[in-house]
Amino acid sequence: MNKELKLKDDSKKSKTAFIIIFSCIIILVISQTASTIILINKINLINEKLISTEQRFDDALNANSADAQNKINELSSSLIDVQKNLEMKIGSINAKTSSDFSGIIEQATQSVVSIRTDVAQGTGFIITNDGYVVTNAHVLSGARYAEAITQNQQVKEMNLIGYNLTLDIALLKIDGSYSNINFDNSDNIKVGEKVIAIGNPLGLSFSVSEGIISAKDRLGDNNLPYYIQTDAALNPGNSGGPLINTNGNVIGINNFKISGENLGFALESNYIIEVVNQIAVKNLKKTLI
Repeated sequence: MNKELKLKDDSKKSKTAFIIIFSCIIILVISQTASTIILINKINLINEKLISTEQRFDDALNANSADAQNKINELSSSLIDVQKNLEMKIGSINAKTSSDFSGIIEQATQSVVSIRTDVAQGTGFIITNDGYVVTNAHVLSGARYAEAITQNQQVKEMNLIGYNLTLDIALLKIDGSYSNINFDNSDNIKVGEKVIAIGNPLGLSFSVSEGIISAKDRLGDNNLPYYIQTDAALNPGNSGGPLINTNGNVIGINNFKISGENLGFALESNYIIEVVNQIAVKNLKKTLI
């Protein structure tokens, strides 16, 4: 009897020990699994942070690279402008000191175009680098189409933007990118100042003639005192071409000549600017000069 009780007691103890051991194993497994899950989560979080950090680094690097490239482009553009301005200043110095106009003429003619229509021919000049052109309105009178011939002999179709018949100004557009010519304030011009008329006389592209300002604020055919009088030779085909000073800037647009006399007249630049901007605002909703 005692022996049987002892066996039962031993059996209970064995089962209890087994349950305890099994429970410990389960707890250990659960603990290990939980630790593994926590570790994996931490690893994933670290990976996400590393990826985020790498992305931010890449974004910063790309932004810095783009900024550096923009600054390089700006510097290159500035250097080109500086070079152009330096060339113009050198040309202006030569023109003022030795009557050598070759430098400023070389610069200015890059912005001058010959204008050819089905009824006439004339001259125009590019006032913006995206191809807006100014000429005399009478150059286009009665024409069904107009073409511009650039300095490098490219033929470009011209689209009329608008015109002012009173001051004989027309604004047109050609496609492409160009070197534009700048304006000077015509209020500052002086009688006796050297000037150059650039045009397309008798179909001869980009001819130039030298003269002086003989008078300013002369009356034109429209009875308005808006004109420069010059002795620079103006011939048929010069109409619409620029009258430039020794800085290479436009001070007038060649309009007309008194027949039989060495008297040419050009509309002063301030009135050109005013009329061109009026046309642009009306038809383009913006100013150009």
